[in-house]
Amino acid sequence: MGRRKKAERLAALDLGARIERSVYEKKLAKLQRKLTAIQQAYLFSGDNAVIVFEGWDAAGKGGAIRRISAAFDPRGCKVWPIGAPRSYFAERHYLARFWDKLPPKGGVAIFDRSWYGRVLVERVEGYAPPKRWRAAYDEINQFEQMLVDDGVRLIKVFFHISKEEQLRRFEERLRNPLKRWKLSYEDFRNRDKWDLYVDAAEDMFARTEKAAPWLVLSSEDKKCGRIAAIEAIVKRLSKGVDLGPPAIDPTIIAAANDHLDLAPELVRSLAGRTA
Repeated sequence: MGRRKKAERLAALDLGARIERSVYEKKLAKLQRKLTAIQQAYLFSGDNAVIVFEGWDAAGKGGAIRRISAAFDPRGCKVWPIGAPRSYFAERHYLARFWDKLPPKGGVAIFDRSWYGRVLVERVEGYAPPKRWRAAYDEINQFEQMLVDDGVRLIKVFFHISKEEQLRRFEERLRNPLKRWKLSYEDFRNRDKWDLYVDAAEDMFARTEKAAPWLVLSSEDKKCGRIAAIEAIVKRLSKGVDLGPPAIDPTIIAAANDHLDLAPELVRSLAGRTA
């Protein structure tokens, strides 16, 4: 497939952006506190969210997801690593395996890769015939529109790195015994189809933003990519949501006062936040 003569979002990214570790750690801690407050608010408001991470192998998806999920109570957040479909789902529509992974009211679901495999790896590797992956753009738009119409806050992040940086990270994984499990034969094989994957990603950005936009970020510096992604996620998840202390049932205050003999000023303060 030839290179298209249109604005390309990956080529336009600044891969030189960096962030100092001390600045990164302060920003990350602040953002994680906000994520915790967001989850607590969702448990009372019934809001829910789906966060999708896509990107190249070794682009930093897992690291960003770990920092986000660390701020959440696991009872209200589920991370779904998505690989090739196994026998049951391999014989069904590619969207079938995602329905029961969607979050309940008050919950957050994070996808480490997603239904976009149909228009990325399945397209490039030939696992899906052209007729089916071309049809997937409209199918995905309809699927995501149903989620948004049902009140789901949908956020889609794509991490981009250079081919050279990817190879450096592959070598790091190879040399580190604790990271070798992340490395596969396909990681190296896919590099030979880099341009085809770039074409597929650009088509994906252009054709699947009807329900929710893509946040396309440089992760050449992992810390910089994480902060940019989490800042955007916090902004989207907190929009229109009251992150203040939740209302307290008056019966809880009364019971607590019976057992704890609360100071009058504390009782008055708590009563001011009752449902």
